[in-house]
Amino acid sequence: MPGSGFCYIFAAMTRKAECKWEMVRRILLALALAVAVPAARAGGMAQDSLSGTQVPDSVMEYIFRSALAYADQVKDYEADLYLKGHMRIHKRNRILRYVPSMFRFEKGVNDYLHESVSELHYTAPRTFDRKVRAVSTTFPGGNSRFFDILDYLKFNIYSPVVMDDKILSPLHRSTHRHYKYLLDSVAWRGADQYYKIEVRPRYKSTQLIEGSLWISTADWHIASLDFRGKYDVVRFHLTMRMGETEQTRYLPERIGLNLYFLFLQNKMEMDYTGWMRYKSVAFRNKDELLLRDVLGSKNKRHRYNLSSSYSLTCDTARLLQHPDSFHRLRPLPLSAYEDSIYRAYARRRKAREDSLQLAASGKSGKASVFWGQLGDALIRSYDIDLSKVGQIRCSPLINPLLVGYSPRKGLSYRQVFKYNKLFHDGRLLRLAPQVGYNFTKKELYGKVDMQFVYNPRLNASVEVNSGNGNRIYSSAVIDQLKQMPDSTFSFDGLGLDYFKDIYLNLSHAIEVVNGLRFWTGLSMHWRYASKATPEVTSKVRSRYNSFAPRLRIEWTPGQYYYLNGNRKINVGSRYPTFVADVEHGFPLLESSNEYTRVEFSAEQQIKVRKIHSIAYHVGCGFFAKSKDIYFVDYVDFADRNLPQGWNDDIGGRFHMLDGRWYNASTHYVRGNVTYETPFLLLYPVTRLLSFIQKERVYAGVLFMPHLNPYVELGYGVGTHVFDAGVFVGNERGRFTSVGCKFTFELFNR
Repeated sequence: MPGSGFCYIFAAMTRKAECKWEMVRRILLALALAVAVPAARAGGMAQDSLSGTQVPDSVMEYIFRSALAYADQVKDYEADLYLKGHMRIHKRNRILRYVPSMFRFEKGVNDYLHESVSELHYTAPRTFDRKVRAVSTTFPGGNSRFFDILDYLKFNIYSPVVMDDKILSPLHRSTHRHYKYLLDSVAWRGADQYYKIEVRPRYKSTQLIEGSLWISTADWHIASLDFRGKYDVVRFHLTMRMGETEQTRYLPERIGLNLYFLFLQNKMEMDYTGWMRYKSVAFRNKDELLLRDVLGSKNKRHRYNLSSSYSLTCDTARLLQHPDSFHRLRPLPLSAYEDSIYRAYARRRKAREDSLQLAASGKSGKASVFWGQLGDALIRSYDIDLSKVGQIRCSPLINPLLVGYSPRKGLSYRQVFKYNKLFHDGRLLRLAPQVGYNFTKKELYGKVDMQFVYNPRLNASVEVNSGNGNRIYSSAVIDQLKQMPDSTFSFDGLGLDYFKDIYLNLSHAIEVVNGLRFWTGLSMHWRYASKATPEVTSKVRSRYNSFAPRLRIEWTPGQYYYLNGNRKINVGSRYPTFVADVEHGFPLLESSNEYTRVEFSAEQQIKVRKIHSIAYHVGCGFFAKSKDIYFVDYVDFADRNLPQGWNDDIGGRFHMLDGRWYNASTHYVRGNVTYETPFLLLYPVTRLLSFIQKERVYAGVLFMPHLNPYVELGYGVGTHVFDAGVFVGNERGRFTSVGCKFTFELFNR
């Protein structure tokens, strides 16, 4: 329990002599402040200004120590959360219709109201689960992640990062160098003394915030805070008042949040007011902190099961959505203006229902409805959830986020459709068709992925994958490449005989124990020459088939998970994931060949001080035991034909490597690493930091015949609009290529 006070926590961390010295320093600090400010008036709240005074180092030391102690002080809590949001549209234009994940607005209506009552469950260190019990809204449809308050509820000011790793906290020792601290005033409430500290960023950045906080000198906990910042296209102003009891002094009770959306002359504002009523709060004691830091969980069998942290789910069948019934749950009454918004919405809804019935009765009305739906399909995402059919998701047909560019492949576009059907017993059916077109190569790609999870507790599933792959050349070409010396090797002078590929994969996967997954199946390919000229058919056949049983083993030690009913959902691990993938072709089908493919890999993403991240991927593979013409087509070391997002491959990949190298050798060894941080090279350029969210450094090395080695280095930046990177390729000690990669990321995070 934290009621034993701040000294109780640090008594186990420091010697008695150190505690006495700290008490002397506090007395001297109080005497210095007493000289600097007038005496407190008796009774009530007295406050004296110290605007512009630098916060003493001794005070900052107390703050950093308390932040370290209080960051994980709360072990678990359950609370009722009431939110009321009032949106005002100051200015909008047609561009707003093309913004994905945005509310649908009514013409001529500029005021909207949204209320919700939720159950919130928190489990240390950063697990939040929210169950929405009731909703009352005047929005006609859609949803918007820009005005989702859940990230702002994850505002643990004592931790190094807040808002789900988006903002660097000013109260942690590892991030304080990015801020300046000024002592604004000193106040007394009875015998308790509070400091108001102004926090200012040293430079403009979307990773930093500015504002003020009131902190108690008794145990150095935060009493209230007031911060402003900007992330993506949203400016936010957050105020929090912490509880005053021993149970809630580290947790917010009253929340005020102003969100201002500004994008291409579209200006919208959402004012949120939140109340939290805590039903239970649990704290870590000294023994638990010691076990966490030294020994870990005592029960190793259940140490990775986080089901108690994810026990809440949203029951849409019991979700209260009628505005007339919501008043029973509302802790405070609506204002007259807020009530008028509800009454105006009810009148519009009644008029809209009458007009739809009238339009459906005439042919002209039906045609108008059809063209309106077609227009929405072009510019809007669709998320249709039908209890008996399933959930269908479709991104807009006109969407710059689906366009990618790279120097090797040029301009490409893709479209993704998703269908999910979750059964009552936890079984799950997924269907995800994709189609893409490469404008540079003038090639159309498509694939369909289907998965049926029949035993959700064991993650046991049956999968079917089909599509057309990259163009590829046969092993006869590889035999020719082996004869060429490295000094004269070049793809440009070779007339490569390309084959087109159609594949079908059938598989069964099961997690036999936690973290250990077996994947067995069949891999079949139908390949045919893209240009079956007499010259090609004289060397190889024009058609080749393959029939190969396949085994894939994935092992993630220490896999954390939680159970949602019968479904086991993995949520990460502190250790890397190891993969072994073996495939052997048998000459069973007509024109089939025999070969063996083996690949090994390991990958991991590591958080460094919760601010930086390092992702790496290492692997190797080879083809062997071939008795006929075969095709070197790796799974782990492969070129993607459909455009991918920026972080689709962990640890990065080779962006400048010629696509022909992926099928040019019977063996390879590779390694890639990516380092991501908020501030790196652009630290002195404050104007750029106000726009850039992440900086990344890439490094990769590849060993294979004719490339010993190939080294690729890169530097990239991430913003809320786009991600871009510059890459340099080096073959056998010579720089051979320089290029860039660019992807739209606006509204995609």
